[in-house]
Amino acid sequence: MSAAISAGIDGFDPEAVAEIRSLLASVKQQGIRIGFAIESGSRAWGFPSPDSDYDCRFIYVRPLADHLALVSHRDVIEFPIVGDIDTGGWDLRKALLLALKGNAVVVEWVKSPIAYEEEPGFRSRLSEVLDAIMVPQKVAMHYVGLLRSHWQAHGDGPIKLKKLLYAIRPAIALEWMRATDFQRLPPMNMMECLSAVVIDEALREAIHDLVIVKGRTREMGEGLPPKRIQSFLAASIERHADLAERIKPDQDADSRAHHRADIFYQQEVQRALG
Repeated sequence: MSAAISAGIDGFDPEAVAEIRSLLASVKQQGIRIGFAIESGSRAWGFPSPDSDYDCRFIYVRPLADHLALVSHRDVIEFPIVGDIDTGGWDLRKALLLALKGNAVVVEWVKSPIAYEEEPGFRSRLSEVLDAIMVPQKVAMHYVGLLRSHWQAHGDGPIKLKKLLYAIRPAIALEWMRATDFQRLPPMNMMECLSAVVIDEALREAIHDLVIVKGRTREMGEGLPPKRIQSFLAASIERHADLAERIKPDQDADSRAHHRADIFYQQEVQRALG
């Protein structure tokens, strides 16, 4: 049975939380297990604004009968975005396959400090598997891709300040990982990462100022990024330009990781059978 909890949601709109839990209940009514349902996006990243969306994301496991059907089910469950509520989930199989490729989203969900509900023990079991199968260097490449897509694509002109924070977040995560020689996975919360990295204090203050503005303002608008932040993002892209070349292929390790993920997936599918 999934247990509804209220970790980190005390300040959330009660109607929004009730609507999200209603959507989650509709999933479980189909016999689908929800391992956990968490808040993603800026609220969990540590820089919400007064009108931030509620981005609920969940990992689910279909019943065994669904795996024996001739027609495969989609590996995502999506609900229409209504107002500021955006709810969707990934099949555990999809989550594991993406994790094996280094997709940081899955491990970020596992690390989210804000949970709508979760099945006791599921998050810790998944976290243990992710620690075993995920290659931090591959995760770093995911953050490099995010940084490039949010920063380089905008050109040299003004940028939406909200999007600027979306570029800063992966850059800070990369700085955190660089300090560990890319041997560990970073926290989900950008401010937690920021407090742990060694950077110029003026740069740290400039990032803090952006977060404060976002926390007070419904519409941040556009503007030219502070020079310190521009230099930091450009330097981060340059510093990690050859990261892919530094990742040494290890087919044996990849095979062991895939096998470990396979076993975990099979165990979770069968778990409801007792």
